Amino acid sequence: MSSFYLSKPYQPPQAPQNLPLNEPWALFGGISPHLFMERYWHKKPLLVRGAIPAFSLAKHNSEDLDSPVSASELIALATQDGVESRLIKANPWSFDAGPFTKKTVPALSKSNWTLLIQGMEAHHPAAAKILSWFRFIPDARLDDLMISIAGIGGGVGPHFDSYDVFLIQMSGRRRWQISQQKDLSLNPNLPLKILQHFKPEHDWVLEPGDMLYLPPHIAHDGVALDAGCQTWSVGFRSPSFKELLQEGLWRLAESLENMPELEQKFADPMQKASPNAEQLPEELIKQITVKLRGLKLDQVDRFLPGITAYLSEPKQQAFFEGPTNPLSASRFTKHLGSKRLLLSPQTRILSFGKEVFCNGENMSQGQSKDIAQAWRTLSAKKALLDTKLQASAQSSLYVAYLAGWLVFESSMSV
Repeated sequence: MSSFYLSKPYQPPQAPQNLPLNEPWALFGGISPHLFMERYWHKKPLLVRGAIPAFSLAKHNSEDLDSPVSASELIALATQDGVESRLIKANPWSFDAGPFTKKTVPALSKSNWTLLIQGMEAHHPAAAKILSWFRFIPDARLDDLMISIAGIGGGVGPHFDSYDVFLIQMSGRRRWQISQQKDLSLNPNLPLKILQHFKPEHDWVLEPGDMLYLPPHIAHDGVALDAGCQTWSVGFRSPSFKELLQEGLWRLAESLENMPELEQKFADPMQKASPNAEQLPEELIKQITVKLRGLKLDQVDRFLPGITAYLSEPKQQAFFEGPTNPLSASRFTKHLGSKRLLLSPQTRILSFGKEVFCNGENMSQGQSKDIAQAWRTLSAKKALLDTKLQASAQSSLYVAYLAGWLVFESSMSV
């Protein structure tokens, strides 16, 4: 039996609440997060050998250290509804979306295949802990953590991404070739988005514990060199301005429902006889102009809450289930003083000023000062423990708990 099955799983630590942003990190090759963002983020690639020192330390001690998530666990996840998975095969190229049966996924000993599982932070605590390492990057930019497991020769072909990504090698070796080429045209005859002309400029083999950061539009190709090769990809989304403005405008239009003064009918007692009846009347234009000026729709602060709400929406595959035996509001309040209240692994939360948006909803609006502050704490710290907080049955905090968006630490499972 190979060492792949005998190796001890790596246990990633949870990052501290207050990250040392000015101190050197092994994760970035001995530079600080501040320097990484200044020199590399969204600018140029960075290869870090031994980004996770535990792997090199284990190797130095002649020990094996493997991925926190086993191959069998990943394959089991790929069989589940609600888990976004894809199976890609090479020679010839093919693409299938899950869920799969266990027989569908090739054996580790087979070659030229890759299984991709998205949103792993919602399915395994180790993935969520890895994401905590990157909380110096705004939460609004985070997409998810994807794990790829592959047989020898497995990969998705030379391609480029429109987002920033950290590629962490967790098991086996993977050969990466990258290029900053300008030609990003795709091969129209393949079922995958594979570059038509890939000309690698750098060639590296990453071992467990190594990491490669790539900004958007860097051409790259990763090929597994070992059976059961695992690469963990931490991706950061870059929505288009069209997408952001459309979502912001849509939510802004929805907010007009809360303005009863807009129910007033248009009236034009000062309208004069018009020689151009086909034209939109000047009186209507004048009154709408006044209304728009009063609503301040030309100011960005009116758009940003809607954009924040949109960016806080959970992934499409997210499924929330409330507690089997929910606590009453009074018992919920008592628990807040003795157990940490945490976000469900699939919950997204963002803040805009003092407003907090959770899973697309404004949770601080219309709430008491204490409840609003509790949401701000949850948004910043991802946890809440408050011995003085009083949460009524109508509070958004209690409602979110009943919906399964928030869970107490002892009942949290992924």
